[in-house]
Amino acid sequence: MATFLYKLGRLAFRRRHLVALIWVALLTLAGVGAASAPAAGTTSFSIPGTEAQKAFDLLEQRFPGASADGATGRIVFKAPKGEKMTDADNKATVDKTVKELRDGSEVVSVTDPFTTHAVSKDGTVAYTSVKYKLPGMELADSTTDALAAAGDEARATGLTVDVGGDALQAAPETGATGEIVGLALAAVVLVITLGSLVAAGLPLLTAIIGVGIGVSTITALAKTLDLGDTTSTLALMIGLAVGIDYALFIVSRYRGELAEGRDREEAVGRAVGTSGSAVVFAGLTVVIALAGLTVVNVPMLTKMGLAAAGTVVVAVLIALTMIPALLGYAGRKIRPAGGKRGGTSKKAEKAAKSSGAPAKPGIGTRWASFVIRRPAAVLLLGVVGLGAVAVPAAQLELGLPDDGSQPTSTTQRRAYDLLSEGFGPGFNGPLMIVVDAKNSDDPKAAATAVTDGVKGLKDVVTVTPATFNKAGDTATITVIPGSKPSSVQTEDLVHAIRGTGAGIKADTGADVLVTGTTAMNIDFSQKLNDALVPYLGLVVGLAFLLLIVVFRSILVPLKAALGFLLSVLAALGAVVAVFQWGWLSGLIGVEQTGPIMSMMPIFMVGVVFGLAMDYEVFLVTRMREAYVHGESPSQAVVTGFKHSARVVAAAAVIMMAVFGGFISASESMIKMIGFGLAIAVFFDAFVVRMAIVPAVLALLGEKAWWLPKWLDRALPNVDVEGEGLRTLDDKRRDEDEDRELVKA
Repeated sequence: MATFLYKLGRLAFRRRHLVALIWVALLTLAGVGAASAPAAGTTSFSIPGTEAQKAFDLLEQRFPGASADGATGRIVFKAPKGEKMTDADNKATVDKTVKELRDGSEVVSVTDPFTTHAVSKDGTVAYTSVKYKLPGMELADSTTDALAAAGDEARATGLTVDVGGDALQAAPETGATGEIVGLALAAVVLVITLGSLVAAGLPLLTAIIGVGIGVSTITALAKTLDLGDTTSTLALMIGLAVGIDYALFIVSRYRGELAEGRDREEAVGRAVGTSGSAVVFAGLTVVIALAGLTVVNVPMLTKMGLAAAGTVVVAVLIALTMIPALLGYAGRKIRPAGGKRGGTSKKAEKAAKSSGAPAKPGIGTRWASFVIRRPAAVLLLGVVGLGAVAVPAAQLELGLPDDGSQPTSTTQRRAYDLLSEGFGPGFNGPLMIVVDAKNSDDPKAAATAVTDGVKGLKDVVTVTPATFNKAGDTATITVIPGSKPSSVQTEDLVHAIRGTGAGIKADTGADVLVTGTTAMNIDFSQKLNDALVPYLGLVVGLAFLLLIVVFRSILVPLKAALGFLLSVLAALGAVVAVFQWGWLSGLIGVEQTGPIMSMMPIFMVGVVFGLAMDYEVFLVTRMREAYVHGESPSQAVVTGFKHSARVVAAAAVIMMAVFGGFISASESMIKMIGFGLAIAVFFDAFVVRMAIVPAVLALLGEKAWWLPKWLDRALPNVDVEGEGLRTLDDKRRDEDEDRELVKA
């Protein structure tokens, strides 16, 4: 591996014009494809194998044209103080609004609040429901604009009017301003780490090109592959972070090789041959983690994971080829590494030796030496500290965001609150019961039995009469819970209704299914929970095998996996404390606390695992390299920190800056993802990899690198340590000596 990448790096350096041209052509091609591709709208959301999805599919069959998955909008009216919605003037204003809404080309139906009893008991709040043919994110802009503006005239008369429902659903805002700030912070860190603007610019430039190719390709293929607008969000987030980090590691190693006195082409080859090998295997772990999302069997997550994995592959290829080419263009503008924080260059060491004074160790060396002297104390402190932060994760409550989790400044949130005020908190999360009576002798009796059974359940406020399809073999019943959609009580009610299904089927032959947005969210959360352990086993298992090949050790990969579990649990604990309990929530603009997004645990496991293994590979491969070249286990730890600690710390800060930029997003989901990933990187890089890892290696000593002889013989030799390059050096020296002898 090292020898192949060494040759690839030197080739890219020499043929820099061709390499740069190829990548620019790919970026242009992807950009043109994205610009000319038709708009994709949103990916179709489905959760195969769940009861709620089965009910939706059944409704599509038995109620053709009813648009079971079509969006719903609600316009909520509130009368001024001292008035009621049933007053003549207010009623006329609402009637006019309803009439205007019915003219929409994508509208299926609009209800009249005064004929459907959609007026609160005190008469102060009323609402009209608008049913559309398409899901919210597939509606035309003119349709959503008409819905948003529907209440403008009513507001002019003095009514309070707000609009809610999934018809106003839009692609999440990713916080562009925050991302710009994150990139600016990353640039500052790069300048400090690499010592020049030119060197700092290379990782940023290549990361942007890689993300540009990845995201543009996703956009170009979105319509064909049904990818949707949200698919590129994860690709952007991960691609930008790893693209900068991978390039940083190679550029940093290049400067170190220059400091050894090598010429620039040789330095590029060795940087790609050593750090490039680590980049390949680090990228593989991220790809495994992201592609592993397919085991969840949620099409949306599968597409997001595979798209992001593809962007990571592009980032790896760019780091291995375009970085060497750009280093060739940069020439002498990129200086050798100096004797700065985190390590001491060879020139500085020689100067110190010639002056008789010992070279001053860098902060990485001093920290590693401290940990080796007190490994048990550092290990205990790190584990106990992360364990304490992880405690809130035991109270984790999962759910999906709805209008109730929107900022209070939005019309969706105000409409949600008005409906809760006028009709009760459960009104925002109605449940739909589908009675499949095709095999029943008396469908109406079956529907009546379901209605009567549900009325007797706890936390039920209203049960509407059954509505049958034209064939008379399928009925729908709407249930209004007494609790809000994301509450435990509503989830218990869904399970209770489903629990009555067996008895109904035995008595009447009819199947009872519960669906609706609330039930779909509950099923989605449960499906993700059920998939978490298999997903974790698959990803950790494959990465464990990969790391055995890389490190040729059993205990080092095991330690890496256990350290990851610590960091991800601590990160989930922090997310629960901030977004569910509200601790320090005001500092990052969390306006509404509540259940944690259902995707968060499995999402964090996948992404954080990939990134955690990045740091493990970059830090420990340098230790492995020193150990293979003859250093003692303790000294190898110090050497690894001497050369890699500063760069790994910089890479972690860059990732935290990139992910932290998403915290500024107005969408609570994006804000939560940004915070969770940023805090997870902090825990993993600075507590697990910088403290727990060297402490464990110091305690294990020689045992850390133990590998059964039979397994050592069976495993392929990927040569991450660059041993092949040392052999190549020896061969060159022998050839030089032979030539000298011939001349003599």
